Amino acid sequence: MKKLLCAVFMLCCLAVSMSAEGKKVSILGDSYSTFEGCIEPATNLPWYMKEVNPERTDVTDPEQTWWRLFLKQTGYELEKNNSYSGSTVCHRGYRGEDYSSRSFITRMSDLGNPDLILVFAATNDYWAKVSLTPETAKKPEPHPLYTFKPAMEYMLQQLGALYPEAKVVFILNDEIQGELRDIVIEECAAYSVPCIQLEGIEKQKGHPNRKGMEQIASQVVKALEE
Repeated sequence: MKKLLCAVFMLCCLAVSMSAEGKKVSILGDSYSTFEGCIEPATNLPWYMKEVNPERTDVTDPEQTWWRLFLKQTGYELEKNNSYSGSTVCHRGYRGEDYSSRSFITRMSDLGNPDLILVFAATNDYWAKVSLTPETAKKPEPHPLYTFKPAMEYMLQQLGALYPEAKVVFILNDEIQGELRDIVIEECAAYSVPCIQLEGIEKQKGHPNRKGMEQIASQVVKALEE
């Protein structure tokens, strides 16, 4: 029985690898998907650094990141990793600052020509407690895209328009809860974008550690298999 289960597992992995052979994936993310020297444009800010700092993280090599592990496990080639530490989906960020230069909806047009787009987003919107809608903003915003729900909807809509041949998949951080989480799930459903809801990810200083990276890669691969 064990041999049969192992064989089935290996066939599943082989099927994913074969289906991804020659195909390209782009990452649109925040700090969770960064590593110094491995993100584009080079001006994007990384969170994971080449300099080893055990107090910060035990992720010390890009090969330990969830997206590099994903590439190894599936056979996809990396088209572009456009991830920016601290970035929000909407144009508003921490301390109420204008994040339009780094927001997901600003960067989403710069992903190359992928077959698959993995969007790992909304963590900083959640942490920064951005306004969910123009109506709930503490003060009038210059545009609805400075709030989360309109920006989330616009991002999914435009990704479909910009990359009509690509499959778009959203990855949802396990610690995002409440109304913002509900918005993500609802908008993904509205635009027929699969939403991978992560579970039990191990972290250090709020960011996936080496084990957490392995967990993310495993859960994303499993979800795509299904």
